[in-house]
Amino acid sequence: MMEWLSQMENTKPLALVIFFVVFVAIVLYVFTGKKRSKRLESYKNIPFLDDDAPAEREDKGSK
Repeated sequence: MMEWLSQMENTKPLALVIFFVVFVAIVLYVFTGKKRSKRLESYKNIPFLDDDAPAEREDKGSK
């Protein structure tokens, strides 16, 4: 078995299959499940929440 894996012609397709299976598993994990999808939907507003943060910090610092 180790001799078979030592040849580059055999390891490239094997690595491709392993990475593809891992990629599909990650995609299925991320996009399935109602709790997870609700949590991911809430994350889409995170960049907009940072817009108000510096003003709030300045107000707290000046008091």
